[in-house]
Amino acid sequence: MNASRRDFLRLAAATPAAAALGALDTGPAGAQALTPTPSCADGSPTPRRTEGPYFKPESPARTSLLEPGLPGTRIAVAGTILSTGCQPVPRALVDFWQADDSGAYDNAGFRLRGHQFADDQGRYRLETIVPGVYPGRTRHFHVKVQAPNGPVLTTQLYFPGEAGNQRDPIFSRDLVMQVRDAADGKAGTFDFVLDLRGRGRS
Repeated sequence: MNASRRDFLRLAAATPAAAALGALDTGPAGAQALTPTPSCADGSPTPRRTEGPYFKPESPARTSLLEPGLPGTRIAVAGTILSTGCQPVPRALVDFWQADDSGAYDNAGFRLRGHQFADDQGRYRLETIVPGVYPGRTRHFHVKVQAPNGPVLTTQLYFPGEAGNQRDPIFSRDLVMQVRDAADGKAGTFDFVLDLRGRGRS
Protein backbone atom coordinates (compact mmCIF):
# COMPACT_ATOMS: atom_id res chain seq x y z
CA MET A 1 0.00 0.00 0.00
CA ASN A 2 1.49 3.38 -0.91
CA ALA A 3 1.96 6.24 1.53
CA SER A 4 -0.94 8.31 0.26
CA ARG A 5 -3.35 5.42 0.65
CA ARG A 6 -2.07 4.70 4.18
CA ASP A 7 -2.46 8.36 5.12
CA PHE A 8 -5.97 8.36 3.72
CA LEU A 9 -7.03 5.31 5.71
CA ARG A 10 -5.43 6.59 8.90
CA LEU A 11 -7.14 9.96 8.62
CA ALA A 12 -10.42 8.48 7.47
CA ALA A 13 -10.59 6.40 10.61
CA ALA A 14 -10.19 9.58 12.67
CA THR A 15 -12.65 11.63 10.64
CA PRO A 16 -16.29 11.77 11.72
CA ALA A 17 -19.31 10.92 10.59
CA ALA A 18 -14.59 16.35 -7.67
CA ALA A 19 -13.09 18.65 -16.34
CA ALA A 20 -12.73 14.86 -16.61
CA LEU A 21 -9.55 12.87 -17.20
CA GLY A 22 -10.66 13.53 -20.74
CA ALA A 23 -13.21 16.18 -21.62
CA LEU A 24 -16.62 15.55 -20.12
CA ASP A 25 -18.70 15.62 -23.27
CA THR A 26 -20.53 12.35 -23.49
CA GLY A 27 -23.51 13.94 -25.20
CA PRO A 28 -24.12 14.79 -28.82
CA ALA A 29 -21.31 16.33 -30.83
CA GLY A 30 -21.01 20.03 -30.20
CA ALA A 31 -22.83 19.96 -26.84
CA GLN A 32 -21.44 22.55 -24.47
CA ALA A 33 -19.51 21.13 -21.52
CA LEU A 34 -20.90 21.86 -18.08
CA THR A 35 -19.10 24.15 -15.68
CA PRO A 36 -18.40 22.22 -12.48
CA THR A 37 -19.64 23.68 -9.20
CA PRO A 38 -19.06 25.20 -6.74
CA SER A 39 -16.55 27.91 -7.59
CA CYS A 40 -13.45 28.22 -5.45
CA ALA A 41 -13.41 32.02 -5.98
CA ASP A 42 -14.69 32.87 -2.50
CA GLY A 43 -12.07 30.69 -0.82
CA SER A 44 -14.62 28.43 0.87
CA PRO A 45 -13.90 24.68 0.95
CA THR A 46 -16.46 22.08 -0.07
CA PRO A 47 -18.80 21.46 2.88
CA ARG A 48 -18.35 18.31 4.90
CA ARG A 49 -21.10 15.76 5.36
CA THR A 50 -21.41 12.64 7.47
CA GLU A 51 -19.63 9.48 6.43
CA GLY A 52 -22.69 7.43 7.34
CA PRO A 53 -22.62 3.78 8.40
CA TYR A 54 -21.59 2.20 5.09
CA PHE A 55 -18.00 3.31 4.44
CA LYS A 56 -15.45 0.52 3.94
CA PRO A 57 -11.68 1.10 3.72
CA GLU A 58 -9.47 -0.62 1.13
CA SER A 59 -11.82 -0.10 -1.82
CA PRO A 60 -10.48 -1.23 -5.22
CA ALA A 61 -8.54 1.25 -7.38
CA ARG A 62 -10.79 1.87 -10.41
CA THR A 63 -12.37 4.72 -12.36
CA SER A 64 -15.45 2.70 -13.34
CA LEU A 65 -17.84 1.02 -10.93
CA LEU A 66 -19.82 -0.53 -13.78
CA GLU A 67 -20.11 -4.32 -13.84
CA PRO A 68 -21.83 -6.74 -16.24
CA GLY A 69 -25.52 -7.05 -15.45
CA LEU A 70 -25.57 -4.05 -13.09
CA PRO A 71 -29.00 -2.43 -13.41
CA GLY A 72 -29.47 1.32 -13.37
CA THR A 73 -28.98 4.48 -15.41
CA ARG A 74 -25.35 5.13 -16.29
CA ILE A 75 -23.73 8.37 -15.24
CA ALA A 76 -20.23 9.82 -15.69
CA VAL A 77 -19.23 12.26 -12.94
CA ALA A 78 -16.17 14.44 -13.48
CA GLY A 79 -14.47 17.57 -12.24
CA THR A 80 -11.33 18.99 -10.70
CA ILE A 81 -9.85 18.94 -7.20
CA LEU A 82 -8.91 22.51 -6.29
CA SER A 83 -7.41 24.33 -3.32
CA THR A 84 -9.18 27.28 -1.71
CA GLY A 85 -6.67 29.35 -3.71
CA CYS A 86 -8.21 27.93 -6.93
CA GLN A 87 -5.11 25.89 -7.76
CA PRO A 88 -5.42 22.28 -9.01
CA VAL A 89 -4.45 19.60 -6.48
CA PRO A 90 -2.48 16.92 -8.38
CA ARG A 91 -2.82 13.26 -7.46
CA ALA A 92 -5.55 13.81 -4.88
CA LEU A 93 -7.20 10.61 -3.69
CA VAL A 94 -10.95 10.35 -4.37
CA ASP A 95 -12.92 7.47 -2.83
CA PHE A 96 -16.57 6.89 -3.84
CA TRP A 97 -19.24 4.60 -2.45
CA GLN A 98 -22.97 4.49 -3.13
CA ALA A 99 -26.24 2.60 -3.03
CA ASP A 100 -27.31 0.47 -5.97
CA ASP A 101 -30.33 1.10 -8.19
CA SER A 102 -32.67 -0.24 -5.49
CA GLY A 103 -31.13 1.83 -2.68
CA ALA A 104 -29.03 -0.93 -1.10
CA TYR A 105 -25.33 -0.89 -0.22
CA ASP A 106 -22.99 -3.84 -0.68
CA ASN A 107 -21.58 -4.29 2.82
CA ALA A 108 -20.10 -7.72 2.16
CA GLY A 109 -17.98 -6.82 -0.89
CA PHE A 110 -16.99 -3.79 -2.91
CA ARG A 111 -19.78 -3.44 -5.45
CA LEU A 112 -20.22 0.27 -6.30
CA ARG A 113 -17.15 1.19 -4.28
CA GLY A 114 -13.80 2.37 -5.60
CA HIS A 115 -11.00 4.90 -5.29
CA GLN A 116 -8.86 6.72 -7.84
CA PHE A 117 -6.16 9.38 -7.97
CA ALA A 118 -6.73 12.66 -9.79
CA ASP A 119 -4.32 13.39 -12.63
CA ASP A 120 -1.54 16.00 -12.59
CA GLN A 121 -4.11 18.73 -13.27
CA GLY A 122 -6.31 17.59 -10.40
CA ARG A 123 -8.95 16.06 -12.67
CA TYR A 124 -11.03 12.98 -11.87
CA ARG A 125 -13.70 11.02 -13.75
CA LEU A 126 -15.98 8.26 -12.47
CA GLU A 127 -18.27 5.96 -14.44
CA THR A 128 -21.08 4.46 -12.39
CA ILE A 129 -24.88 4.34 -12.11
CA VAL A 130 -27.36 6.78 -10.63
CA PRO A 131 -27.83 5.61 -7.02
CA GLY A 132 -31.25 4.59 -5.78
CA VAL A 133 -33.02 6.15 -2.84
CA TYR A 134 -33.93 4.65 0.49
CA PRO A 135 -36.11 5.84 3.40
CA GLY A 136 -34.94 9.04 5.06
CA ARG A 137 -32.39 10.06 2.41
CA THR A 138 -32.38 11.77 -0.94
CA ARG A 139 -30.33 10.47 -3.88
CA HIS A 140 -26.57 10.88 -3.22
CA PHE A 141 -22.99 9.72 -3.63
CA HIS A 142 -20.57 9.42 -0.72
CA VAL A 143 -17.04 10.74 -1.27
CA LYS A 144 -13.76 11.10 0.59
CA VAL A 145 -11.16 13.42 -0.96
CA GLN A 146 -7.57 13.82 0.24
CA ALA A 147 -4.67 15.86 -1.11
CA PRO A 148 -1.34 14.04 -0.78
CA ASN A 149 -0.41 14.14 2.90
CA GLY A 150 -3.41 16.39 3.56
CA PRO A 151 -6.53 16.13 5.70
CA VAL A 152 -9.50 14.09 4.50
CA LEU A 153 -12.68 15.77 3.28
CA THR A 154 -15.70 13.50 3.81
CA THR A 155 -18.79 14.70 1.98
CA GLN A 156 -21.72 13.76 -0.26
CA LEU A 157 -22.89 14.78 -3.73
CA TYR A 158 -26.54 15.40 -4.56
CA PHE A 159 -28.72 15.52 -7.68
CA PRO A 160 -30.71 18.59 -8.77
CA GLY A 161 -34.49 18.54 -8.77
CA GLU A 162 -34.89 15.53 -6.47
CA ALA A 163 -38.15 15.47 -4.53
CA GLY A 164 -36.28 14.24 -1.44
CA ASN A 165 -33.77 17.08 -1.32
CA GLN A 166 -35.85 19.36 0.87
CA ARG A 167 -36.86 16.52 3.20
CA ASP A 168 -33.31 15.29 3.81
CA PRO A 169 -31.71 17.03 6.82
CA ILE A 170 -28.20 16.26 5.51
CA PHE A 171 -28.84 17.81 2.07
CA SER A 172 -26.88 20.93 1.05
CA ARG A 173 -27.42 23.03 -2.08
CA ASP A 174 -23.66 23.65 -2.13
CA LEU A 175 -23.16 19.95 -2.86
CA VAL A 176 -25.55 19.64 -5.82
CA MET A 177 -23.90 18.45 -9.04
CA GLN A 178 -24.71 19.84 -12.45
CA VAL A 179 -26.37 16.94 -14.28
CA ARG A 180 -27.56 16.64 -17.87
CA ASP A 181 -28.77 13.90 -20.18
CA ALA A 182 -26.08 12.22 -22.27
CA ALA A 183 -26.10 9.74 -25.15
CA ASP A 184 -25.69 6.73 -22.87
CA GLY A 185 -27.27 7.99 -19.65
CA LYS A 186 -26.33 11.10 -17.72
CA ALA A 187 -23.29 13.33 -17.21
CA GLY A 188 -22.51 15.23 -14.03
CA THR A 189 -19.85 17.67 -12.93
CA PHE A 190 -18.57 18.85 -9.58
CA ASP A 191 -15.35 20.50 -8.42
CA PHE A 192 -14.12 19.73 -4.92
CA VAL A 193 -12.41 22.58 -3.06
CA LEU A 194 -9.99 21.52 -0.33
CA ASP A 195 -8.70 23.46 2.65
CA LEU A 196 -5.01 22.46 2.65
CA ARG A 197 -4.04 24.34 5.79
CA GLY A 198 -3.92 21.06 7.71
CA ARG A 199 -1.54 19.47 5.15
CA GLY A 200 1.13 17.34 6.79
CA ARG A 201 -0.43 17.26 10.24
CA SER A 202 -0.33 13.95 12.04
